[in-house]
Amino acid sequence: MVTRPRLVGLALALIGLAVMAQDTLAQRPAYREWDSYGRNAGGRYAREHLAGDFDYYVLVLSWSPTYCADVGEERRDPQCSFAGGRPYAFVLHGLWPQYERGWPSNCRSPDRGYVPGPVANRMLDIMPSKRLVFHEYRTHGTCSGLGVDAYFDLARQLYAKVHIPARFASPVEERMTIAPGELIDAFVAANPQLKPDMIAIVCGGAGNRLREVRICFDKGGAFRACGRNEHQARLCSADRMYVPPVRTGTNRGTPEERPLTPDEDLLPGPRAP
Repeated sequence: MVTRPRLVGLALALIGLAVMAQDTLAQRPAYREWDSYGRNAGGRYAREHLAGDFDYYVLVLSWSPTYCADVGEERRDPQCSFAGGRPYAFVLHGLWPQYERGWPSNCRSPDRGYVPGPVANRMLDIMPSKRLVFHEYRTHGTCSGLGVDAYFDLARQLYAKVHIPARFASPVEERMTIAPGELIDAFVAANPQLKPDMIAIVCGGAGNRLREVRICFDKGGAFRACGRNEHQARLCSADRMYVPPVRTGTNRGTPEERPLTPDEDLLPGPRAP
């Protein structure tokens, strides 16, 4: 039998637990998105996405033939048009600020993620899509804390620092397949300061196609070991992957150019995380 004093004590205990729970919730930082484990969208616990607050950069090189075969030609992307253009092999997808686990995105910045036209135009030789330039700065560049000019200057500097192995400068071999480890070895051989734990390969889709090469840098622009985001087994676990050849206007039809709609102009180019 439960006595009146015990009931009163139980009620007081429940009230105390409710107060403690409210205090705990009040102390937790506000986030735009949380999953069932209390993490933010980038995977970091209890931490705001603040510009300049990250651990390292990852430079992402996209294999253009895979992107164009997947979605680029359907979008009539200039990157995949051969009329008066040049065929692309690796292009700069972006420069991503990363945490050791997870990443920030869409950070607040004074420029509100705006990329002036002249800045976008000067990147088109290595990022051959304005929609990609716009998307990458808005999503990733704002979290660098550098501002739009300095962010793209750094992206170009790090892109120029990486030497592409000669075999992958402009391959036209129709049936090229390679193990992810072989591609890592090729990049390491072409870049003496690069170590295997500083690079990761992304593959997927039909025939496990090569999609991206990701190379990690510290904030000072030196090669460094990657974090958990670039776990190789997660990004490409295939024994071998297919490397689609670089196409030219002489061996492939030319997509018809058409103006981009306002919505399409904000779409990313090669796959974003």
